[in-house]
Amino acid sequence: MSPDRSPIQRRACVPVRIGHLSVGGDAPIVIQSMTNTDTVDVEATVRQTLALARAGSELVRLTVNNEEAARAVPRIREALDAQGCAVPLVGDFHFNGHRLLNDHPACAEALAKYRINPGNVGRGEKKDAQYASMIETACRYDRPVRIGVNWGSLDQELLARMMDENNRAATPQEPQQLMYEAMVESAVSSADRAVALGLPKDHIILSCKMSGVQDLIAVYRMLGARCDYALHLGLTEAGMGSKGIVASTAALAVLLQEGIGDTIRVSLTPAPGEARTREVEVAQEILQSMGLRSFTPMVTACPGCGRTTSDTFQHLAQDIQAYLRERMPEWRGTYPGVEQMQVAVMGCVVNGPGESKHANIGISLPGNGERPAAPVFVDGEKVATLKGDGIAEQFKRMVDEYIERHYRAR
Repeated sequence: MSPDRSPIQRRACVPVRIGHLSVGGDAPIVIQSMTNTDTVDVEATVRQTLALARAGSELVRLTVNNEEAARAVPRIREALDAQGCAVPLVGDFHFNGHRLLNDHPACAEALAKYRINPGNVGRGEKKDAQYASMIETACRYDRPVRIGVNWGSLDQELLARMMDENNRAATPQEPQQLMYEAMVESAVSSADRAVALGLPKDHIILSCKMSGVQDLIAVYRMLGARCDYALHLGLTEAGMGSKGIVASTAALAVLLQEGIGDTIRVSLTPAPGEARTREVEVAQEILQSMGLRSFTPMVTACPGCGRTTSDTFQHLAQDIQAYLRERMPEWRGTYPGVEQMQVAVMGCVVNGPGESKHANIGISLPGNGERPAAPVFVDGEKVATLKGDGIAEQFKRMVDEYIERHYRAR
């Protein structure tokens, strides 16, 4: 289903401009990621940012935690620009952001957005002044901010005050519900204060990240009902591998189906040596599977059964999906609409021909005991039967030819 036919009614919110991007309003849901390199290592950070942007991350966040990192940010921006990468950079500030932004104007200028955590901008009397300093910098440079509340670093002064009030209430709330209320209150009150300090509403995005699926859903339902600020979704500390993917998908899919969320991140813990780009791919697959956006042609493949002990169809499905994703940065400008193409790679005659006919182009490989022939279907019609050891390469060529014929810009 194409994005303009999605039955999901998006929550109304004030759109926010971040560099060349728009977040919220009628804009598509934006995917973002974050580097895990040392920001001071300019070469490594540029390399990873380029990889994330090429994979489809439309915003990339950098840790800005000390003087050296703040000084590195303008150099990172310059290096990206020199390579033709215009992806907006977001500065992630904790504890000392007020000082770093004030002392390093080139850093403040190079960043397209600032991320502020109201739970750790300061303590006691310093908190209000340091928060105000960051908002004033955002106003000075006309930069949007994400006010990001995190359950692991929730404003303890706010929580203590709310707990005292709750204890005095005639019908006190349960601790879990009080935590939800504190998260939402921290985000909304911080945003409202930013507006009072002069930052326009269309420069503010909110987030309330939790690490539990049901907690995240509950908090964002409350947050979405309490304000019309744009919202960033993400399950914090989602975890590694399938656990992180499943948890993030379970949480984000529910909220997105309800129209909540304007930009998302899938916060996967990468395995040692694993590419950071995996979290971007998962975010794309969530949005594309829900019919909210299209990023790359998707391959439909059967799971295999006793009829398909050969792994030929598995290798072909994997190769085709990897090939399509690898070529998309080049194809995106040359073949408009190719991201919505459907490809089927099936393993036997049970569902193979039917699924292949429903795809733009599909192949039904022979299962155990079937004739060593693989029919290929294009737009529902059988156009060829492939045989021999070169079936995989022949099918790849047919995919290329289909794209060339059907998606070349007129």
